[in-house]
Amino acid sequence: MNEQSSDLRESVRRRYAAAAVKVTEGGTACCGPEPVEVDESFGSTLYAADERDTLPAEAVAASLGCGNPIAVAELREGERVLDLGSGGGIDVLLSARRVGPSGKAYGLDMTDEMLALALANAAKAGATNVEFLKGTIEAIPLPARTIDVVISNCVINLSVDKPAVFAETFRVLKPGGRIGVSDVVADDSLTAEQRAERGDYVGCIAGALSFAEYRAGLEAAGFQEVEITPTHPVADGMHSAIVRAVKPVAADAPHGQASEQAESAGVCCGVSACCTPAETSADPARTVTQAKAASGCGCVD
Repeated sequence: MNEQSSDLRESVRRRYAAAAVKVTEGGTACCGPEPVEVDESFGSTLYAADERDTLPAEAVAASLGCGNPIAVAELREGERVLDLGSGGGIDVLLSARRVGPSGKAYGLDMTDEMLALALANAAKAGATNVEFLKGTIEAIPLPARTIDVVISNCVINLSVDKPAVFAETFRVLKPGGRIGVSDVVADDSLTAEQRAERGDYVGCIAGALSFAEYRAGLEAAGFQEVEITPTHPVADGMHSAIVRAVKPVAADAPHGQASEQAESAGVCCGVSACCTPAETSADPARTVTQAKAASGCGCVD
């Protein structure tokens, strides 16, 4: 990773760490947590009221997405779901309810503060079929062909290596698996410079792909049946969009460099290991590090 990419990733990490801290500190106040400040194109208002009302207030307050991937993922009982950039856990908790006790919902995030918040939210929700993993979406710490559905909410645009994200998503999906993603997408007519003029990188604007770039990236990774449907504007020529695609039934994991690196370096333990189980953090005050130690996991650091 070059220096510019490293700086961008660190900027993203700091922004979301600060958001998690704000929600966590607000949760100790008399009136409960306050939502992280975002404009009307982002956040918890994009979820139905009956969905928000069933979740811990901190999970709702930490929502920073540009859509509701749960509404389009068509989750089914017994499926395994992975949320890329799971933040405070809102989509993981909603997914866990959709897939039921026989299914599993995983959340992947690189920010300790968000993982701590997600663990506390899972404990408050009484969720027993969720696990949170620490890592980046460019190197997913799960074995190949183990996930039925990958979701994400306004996170892929923040990646500094989107081809790696697409390759990794393809790798971890079972043949016939699918993605249901909400993300910011730019009109094909906008140059990278014009996208940057409309908003910064950590604000989910400057790093967004165009419709054509998004489609090409997914198809290059091996996906088929790619659909990208805009839902609402977030800036001039920039849209929140629903992205769907399917891994072919006959497909094997790709042999690209990112996938090979992940296979050799990040998937040593299997699906249920290398994770931070929600049940290890019944005490919301516990840190992620303490939860990892209690679970005996040595792979997430």
